This record gives sequence, C-alpha cells and structure tokens, in this order.
Amino acid sequence: MLQAIRERAQGWLAWVIVALISVPFALWGIQSYLGVGGEPFVAKVNGVEISDRDLSRRTQQARIELRERLGEAYDPALFEEGRLRAEILDDMIRQTLLLDTSNRIGMRVSDEEVRVQILSEPAFQRDGRFDRESYERLLQLQGLSPAQFEEQLRQQLLGNQLLRAVVGSELVTRQEFDDYQRLVGQTRDLSYALIPAGDFRSDAPIGEDEIRAFYEANAPRFQSPEMVKLDYLVLDVADLAKGAEIGDDELRRVYDDDQSRFGRAEQRSVRHLLLTVPQDADDAAAQAVEARVRAIRERILAGEAFAEVARAESQDPGSASEGGSLGTIEQGLMDPVFDTVAFNLPVGELSEPVRTRFGYHLIEVTEIIPPATKPFDEVKEELRAEVSRQRAESLFYDLGERLANVAYESPDSLEPAADELGLTLQQSDWIGREGGEGVLAHPRVMSAAFSDEVLVGRTNSDLIEPERDTLRAVVLRVADHRVAAIRPLDEVRDEIGEELRLTRAREAATQAGSSAAEKIRQGVSWSEAIPAAVVETPAAVGRDVQTVPAPIRELAFTLPVPVEGAASVGTTVLENGDVAVIQVTAVKDGEVTPSEGPSPTSEAAMLAQVLGRQVYDAMLDDIELRAKVERNPIKTTSDL
Repeated sequence: MLQAIRERAQGWLAWVIVALISVPFALWGIQSYLGVGGEPFVAKVNGVEISDRDLSRRTQQARIELRERLGEAYDPALFEEGRLRAEILDDMIRQTLLLDTSNRIGMRVSDEEVRVQILSEPAFQRDGRFDRESYERLLQLQGLSPAQFEEQLRQQLLGNQLLRAVVGSELVTRQEFDDYQRLVGQTRDLSYALIPAGDFRSDAPIGEDEIRAFYEANAPRFQSPEMVKLDYLVLDVADLAKGAEIGDDELRRVYDDDQSRFGRAEQRSVRHLLLTVPQDADDAAAQAVEARVRAIRERILAGEAFAEVARAESQDPGSASEGGSLGTIEQGLMDPVFDTVAFNLPVGELSEPVRTRFGYHLIEVTEIIPPATKPFDEVKEELRAEVSRQRAESLFYDLGERLANVAYESPDSLEPAADELGLTLQQSDWIGREGGEGVLAHPRVMSAAFSDEVLVGRTNSDLIEPERDTLRAVVLRVADHRVAAIRPLDEVRDEIGEELRLTRAREAATQAGSSAAEKIRQGVSWSEAIPAAVVETPAAVGRDVQTVPAPIRELAFTLPVPVEGAASVGTTVLENGDVAVIQVTAVKDGEVTPSEGPSPTSEAAMLAQVLGRQVYDAMLDDIELRAKVERNPIKTTSDL
C-alpha cells in the first residue's frame, strides 16, 4: 500500500489530480444544493439535483484551475471533455453527499468564520485591505449577490470541516513508518535492453478493408472539433492609460498637493565599534565590557584611527572588516537606543559607550545628508504614469458599465457598442473550445463563447473579466459556427495507414520482447536472447533516479523480489513504442531511521495526511454506496 502511495504521487498525472482536488468543495452553485431547479439535471443525489448548467460551469472552472497551475505545460488535448466532465460530476456528487453528511452530524460554520474568509481573500483586497467595491464588483461579474456568495462560502467551509476532522485523526504507527522508509529508500540492481519498434516497421501497403474497418471502429478519433468565429470588443485599462493626455500643469498641482511623498528624510553615514554582552551576563560581566569599551574610546580620542581600532576590536561581524562602517542610514532603521544617539551626534564627535541589547557601542557620524524633496522634473513622468493609470481606471469602470448596457440593449450586434465607445470591433479566425491567442486564450472567455446564450441564442455575451487582477474586459458574440463532424475517410486515409503500420511494428516489438524475456528467465544470455541489443546495467537504482527511463523504473519496482540465485524478468513499452526487457537481480531495502523524541517527523506527518486522505475517500465511497444517486447520460459538445 505504501509503495502504491509513493508511485501514484509521481509524474504529471499527480499534478492534475492535485489541481482538481486543490479546490475542495468548489463553489459550483448553491441553487443546486437548495433544490432550486427545473433545468435538465445530470445527477440527483438523495433528492438534490445537479444541473447540466452547473456541471458545465464547474468543468470550465476546472480548466481554468488547470491552466493556471500548469502554465505553459497546459495542453487542452490532454483533458478529453467527456472524461473531464465525468470526473467533475463524480466530484460534485461527493460534494453534495459531504454537505448532507456534515449537516446531519451537526457541523456548523459561524458568521465570524465566513467574515474572516471574505476579509482575507486577496481577490477582494486593494492595497492589502478588504475593499467592498472590489468585492461587490467581482460577485456581480459572477452573477452572485453577497448573500448567495456568503451562503456558498459557508457550505464550502462546512464541507472542509469534515475533511479536516477525518484527515487530522489518522495516525501512523511505528511499524507503518518503518515499512514506508524501507520502501521509499529501496534500491534495485537491474539490467535492461531496448528493442526498437522501428526495426519492425514495414512500408508494405495496407489493405482498403483494414483501413475502412479501423476508420469505422475509431470514428471519434477523426472528429473535427466544434469551432466558432467570434466578433469581440476588448476594453483594456492599459490602452486607456496610453491614450490619456495629462498636462504638466495638472501634474504640478498633484505634486504641490502631496510633496511629502517625494521627500527624502535626513540620512547619516555612521560607523560604530561593538563589544557584545551575553544575554545572561550578570552586572559584573557587563561592567567589565563597559570598562573595555571606555579604554578603547580613550585610544581613539588619543589619535588612533577609528577604522583600524574597529577592525581589530569590534565584535560586529557585519561591519568590523569595513572599519565599523554601517553605510548611510535613515532614522528608525537601527535599535532605538542606537538610533537616538546616532541622530543627535554632531559630525566627527565620538559618543560615550552606548548600551543596547547587543552590547556596548562607540558611535561616530561621518556625514549628515540633510532632508530634501525630489524636484518636480525628476518625478514628473512617474506622476504622469500614476495619474494616467488613475484616470484610466476610473474611465474603465465607467466604460465597462456602458459597454455592458449597450451590448445588452443591442443583443444581435456589437457594432452599436463599438461606435458609442470608440472601440475596435475585432474578428477571430476559427477557434475551438481550447481557445485562441491573446484574450481569446482565456478559459473564461471561451466558456462564454460556447455558452448556450451566446452559441445557441446568438446574443452578445455579458461583460467578461478574464483575470481578477487585471482591468481588462471583453464582450463577444458568435459570428459563425462549425459543428463537430467526422472527417471523411479520404481525408484521413494516409493517417490511418501510418497508424496501422506503427501498431504492427509495436505489436511485433512487444512479441519479440516477450520472447526474449522468456529466454532470459530460462537462463539464456542477453547476447543470445537479443543479439543486437545494448545492455544497460545500472546498480542500486532508486525510485527517483532520472538516468533510468521512468517506465523501466516503474516496472523494476513492481517486479517481485528475486529469490537467491535467480532474477525477476519483465517487459514494458516506452512512450515511443520501443520495448524494454528488464531483469532485476538484487533488492536492498532503505535504511530505517529511528525517530527522535515523541513528535512525528515531517515525513511521518505527510504520510499520516496521505493515509488520512485514503480513509476520507473510503468514507465517501461508503456514504455514496448507501446514498440514492441517479445519473443521466453526460452530454458533450459532440452530442449537441
């Protein structure tokens, strides 16, 4: 079991799983939980309906999360729509059951908990503090009232309570942790050789009947995706700022009204000499250090150079080598006692011994840089950019509201909105649900483009803000629509022929690998079993060794431990179709490290979390088994 935990946490698939479960109890629609419906539903859980609309919304949210987490590695083709919708529906069913269970066992979330969550959400903050205007605007863009959102958040927190309670209750025994360490640190001695699939490739013609049979059996593979052409308008605060004309007179008024922003406080170049006093020193020890400092002060006053004495005597590791120099400082940066003395000393005067929490100092100011205000010309362009941004933000909200209103009032065209607001009406090429370039690459935008209201109803979309932290808004409409369709056989004939040739080559390589593996089990040498192969013999291979291909490592650690004098042999197929024949000759368990003290190590705590999550999932499986769950067929775009 522990080995399976380790192996399943490897590779890109684990990141997808993390991305999907990292938003536990996602806010997919309070209407569903409350039973408000009438819409087509994809599942009914103990009488609670999950609508197809909610499933589509949650699927799109999952794609957004995946795109944000995977960044450039995100590839929509990896997440087939039907499978993704099915996984999301499973998650939604479990969320509904979790809510029901949490309510039945009496779990509750206080108003204060909801309030704290809202106040601490970065999306609702401006300059690090909660901003009600931002809060209400974001909710409005999602079609939610504060009351609806707060109830959804309450349900989310309620569901997470049960998750934390179950996961937090799991304990790892000493034996389990020892077994885990043995498995995680285990190494294996192995040999392997590759049988290239390309060695079995043939360019012989593929029969028409075979091509047609493959085409008919795999028709969904040759489906061209549903695509749209879009008309759209983009309102971007950056463009508005570029177009803003700010005169010097206005900038001068801003400068004069708030010159303190551009002021520079007094600065001083300071050097010091420190003799430390231990925190547990008694009065006698402290007085001895003070006496040494006074003696050093007398040496400096007698003519010895401060810098040389500091290099020889100072116990400040940061400044001693620099002759005690602390550079240029502003008031408030240093220890308060040190700060007070340093900013009251005349230039060139050596202080009396100064006691701080670090010890005794001698302080000297070498230069005073008086306070000053940056001249207008020095900050003019900074002010211009700031004022332009402020004006653009104000204009953005005004134009955004007007854009939303005009697009709604003239639902069959974007030209009235473009004309009234002076925006450029843009057109896209054919794009699918995975999106296009620029603003059309964002999942929120594409979700709106393929929504029923826009795609089927052919109306303008609502105002869309693709990113929470960027003041950019989009309104779009579908200009043309191409339904998903199976490409004709003539168009894909060559593609099928190549696929069949590759399949034959891989099957032949697999058969050759199985034959070679059987010979090796019977004691035949590598050179006889695979005459042309190059045998690799890495020793003490660990689970995370990157020099051995991942499929070979995975098989090597699933083969049985060989008995003495024998070997375990198996085959696996690499991503390119090549076949690897693997022989494991020895296994060494990882070292078991005794725990120190009663507290669990971070690794043991992580293991407890993994096991706790397994218990939690098993609990949900049991709840689902006992629940009344009805499912309807899940529709994808190809079904529409």
